[in-house]
Amino acid sequence: MRQLLLLFLLASDLSAQETIIREVYDAKTDTHVEVVALFSKPSPGGYLPVRVKVANNLRTPASIQLSFDCATNYSRENRTASTFRFSALAGKTLTQDILVPLSPSTGTSSSGGNIVTHLSGSLGDATNNLAAVSDNSHSSVLLSESLFTPNASALDAAMGSSSSSGRSEFAAKFDPKQLPDSWLAFSGYDSVIMTDTDWANTPASGRNAIISWLRLGGQLVIFTTGTVNAKEIGIPDDSSFGSVAFKTIASDLRLDAKETLEVVNAQNPNSARCKSISSDFAGTWPLQSHFGAQTFRYGLFIAVLILFAIVVGPVNLFVFAKSGQRHKLFITTPLISSVASLILISLIIAQDGFGGSGMRRVLMEVRPDGDQNAAYVHQEQFCRTGVLTGSRFSMSDPCVFTPVPIASSRWARYTNSGNTQTTFNLQPNDGKIEASGDWFQSRSEHGHLLSALVSTRGRIEQTEVSHTFLSTFEFPIETLYYCNNDSQWYRADSIATGKRFKLTPVDLSMVLPVLQQEAGAFTDRYKRMLERTMKRNGYYIAFTNQAPGIPTNPGIRWKETRTVITGPVAAP
Repeated sequence: MRQLLLLFLLASDLSAQETIIREVYDAKTDTHVEVVALFSKPSPGGYLPVRVKVANNLRTPASIQLSFDCATNYSRENRTASTFRFSALAGKTLTQDILVPLSPSTGTSSSGGNIVTHLSGSLGDATNNLAAVSDNSHSSVLLSESLFTPNASALDAAMGSSSSSGRSEFAAKFDPKQLPDSWLAFSGYDSVIMTDTDWANTPASGRNAIISWLRLGGQLVIFTTGTVNAKEIGIPDDSSFGSVAFKTIASDLRLDAKETLEVVNAQNPNSARCKSISSDFAGTWPLQSHFGAQTFRYGLFIAVLILFAIVVGPVNLFVFAKSGQRHKLFITTPLISSVASLILISLIIAQDGFGGSGMRRVLMEVRPDGDQNAAYVHQEQFCRTGVLTGSRFSMSDPCVFTPVPIASSRWARYTNSGNTQTTFNLQPNDGKIEASGDWFQSRSEHGHLLSALVSTRGRIEQTEVSHTFLSTFEFPIETLYYCNNDSQWYRADSIATGKRFKLTPVDLSMVLPVLQQEAGAFTDRYKRMLERTMKRNGYYIAFTNQAPGIPTNPGIRWKETRTVITGPVAAP
């Protein structure tokens, strides 16, 4: 009996999945609810893939509700809540994968993520916690089970980082055969590490999800005991904004801990996502500087307050409610206060208006090749709000939507100060995302970062006429630069949809200053991504102010959406 118990404990410890809840409603019929996280711990931000199984062996239908309350640390400063509902017919078993939105990463060096999961409904009631400690100065890593088991302890020790929340772990683990089919599940990670055997065992849907995540800037590291041809195993030669690294490993699958840390930190061309969020926006953010500072008319408000003090004081006492009529103070004082409040509200509305305004910078890689017809989009946005009448809005594109801590000011509501209590609720619903909470607050400044994969038929294609090209984008392009396979640069201006255009040869010295200026308008992480795309032959880089960004709150008027588009030229 003890041996069986030991084997069970060992199997549980080695599992790449984490059982959050298993509630048996009726043992006789084995009617139960099982909620399992497909990764062993939640990432700092992004989404947690969760598999829900409702085994209803009763004679009546069953319905359950799962509520998730995620927080970045145990003091629950930044929270994200979501709710999912499921129904299972009598005598049927329902299995469904969901993506649970996680609370945004904090600006601190380390944080303890905590997810409280509550099950309710006709099959019982249960609550459980899933916690993890993350070192935000290191890359967030997802490690396959075959590499995690022999290496996790050494990798954790090599990190050598801990906090009041506990010791940070190098990686979360996963089972390649159970990988989710959405890139959003990987969006909170900087690196995914596996063996070539793991890659072969990954279902096609899981491989496609990883490649989409890779093109958005992820780092895929594959360890192999032999020689591997990337193209033959379905890994693209060009990984867009991401990178692929192949490393050799001995048959015992033992990793060198220091070298592995070097691979995911120093050798990753993109900076760690959490580190970028905590540092790139809180200083001199180019987009915020370009938008400009808010002016406040202190003199006008001071004048109103002085006038109010005069009227509510001596005028009220000696004119409106003079001696013998003091009882009128019970009427005049509230009335004067109400009028003063209305005047102040009117001044605020007159100065700030309703809704808000802002600017966006978009970096987009468009891939028409391989029948992808997809755009891999990163969007930085900064806005200043006036009076908002509601906090709820809907986003039609599934995306990663993250608040970023900006420089402290009287207008900033989310900063690195560490003492803000905020709620950023996200609710996936039929392919859309419903947002509520503190994403946009009245009379405030906000910064956000969005990433999305959007289907598109837009492309730059070469026509059958020599040296002639065509744009199928639904918006005009201001300027386009193209580097052919011989490293010769070309330029075209004022490109209209559906109209052929020709390219004019230009010297590299005329191209680099323009591209560097556009790259410098992004934060460091996306500046690096754009700079890497400049080195590719057979690709273009185009600019426009008329492309649509990823929509968020409809009450915000975007004064400018500057979009940088890159990608391969499609063959005729």
